[in-house]
Amino acid sequence: MIEINAVMLEGYLKEAFGVGTVLLDYGALGSLDKQGMKKFGYGKPLLVRFSVDGEERETVISVMKGDNYGHQFYWDRAAILMFQYETSARMERHVKPMGIGYVGSEGTMKPLHGPQEFFILNEKLEGYDYFHDLDRIRKGGFEMRDRDMAASLAQWLADVHSVRKDDPHLYMRRIRDLIGSSECIMGLVDEAYAHPNEYISRERFMALEKRLIDWRWKLTHYTGRLCAVHGDFHPWNVLVGGPDGFSVLDRSRGEWGEAAGDLCCMAANYILFGLYSDGSFSETFRTLYMTFFDEYLERTGDSEILEVMGPFFVFRGLVIASPVWYPDHPKRVREALLRFMENVLEDEVFDYVEFERYMR
Repeated sequence: MIEINAVMLEGYLKEAFGVGTVLLDYGALGSLDKQGMKKFGYGKPLLVRFSVDGEERETVISVMKGDNYGHQFYWDRAAILMFQYETSARMERHVKPMGIGYVGSEGTMKPLHGPQEFFILNEKLEGYDYFHDLDRIRKGGFEMRDRDMAASLAQWLADVHSVRKDDPHLYMRRIRDLIGSSECIMGLVDEAYAHPNEYISRERFMALEKRLIDWRWKLTHYTGRLCAVHGDFHPWNVLVGGPDGFSVLDRSRGEWGEAAGDLCCMAANYILFGLYSDGSFSETFRTLYMTFFDEYLERTGDSEILEVMGPFFVFRGLVIASPVWYPDHPKRVREALLRFMENVLEDEVFDYVEFERYMR
């Protein structure tokens, strides 16, 4: 946890309350051994006495500590504190917030004045979205460079995933997020599909969710696989045609995760575009898909990844089969994707070579 000192406090108070602010005293309001029967807490509050233009005031400053309950990173903790700052005053009898701020990398405390929305500035990159290439290929415009691009994407992923982290708790948090979060499987089931709908019944969704619980417990045996990930590696987040060959956008859902998530994300999109072929699955997209998989497995030697893919294909299948996200799919394409995500959970090891059988 951050250790707050007098210099930090006085600098913050002057910036937040004005130059006429003087720090009078500060100290621990309580300690973890004074919580009665409760032996675990999220942070130790600091009582601060100060004056503003001669008027004495008191405030309690709380800094959350990191833990394994979804608070591993500062952005996790920031979300909770911003929620408290925004909503506490609207609840009768609740303590009223006096301010919110952050500790910068230089060790100073900085106030946030009335935050309402956040934004990010990124560099401008050259290129165009990779999905345009997949559209061209789907219309018969395949070129040998397309196979090279699939191999390059797999090589890049292999390099990214080579950075490992030993944190079993964080691995299981990622699995919980995958299955239960609003952005992932259960959120998609609730929000990306009407109930009822013409493609998949409520009973099939219920069976899918129950099967995923078995997979959640299976994945407790794979916690040593935690590695660096992109988190949303699909053709709309890859720019091609620039001076560096390709670039990626919109890293999502955490710096660390399961490598299968990235591999399934791009592979599912090769499957999606391949299903648009009349009749049988497109041989061209089968070539891209197999190049992508083979190159990754050869580069990493990670055959174990095939044992953990099921739920990650469910996540990506729910996205690309969704009538909300992709309203124009032919019925046969949508139904094949939904069968794929159901059937893939029935194999303990994903059969990436004969993947078409999951769509039957």
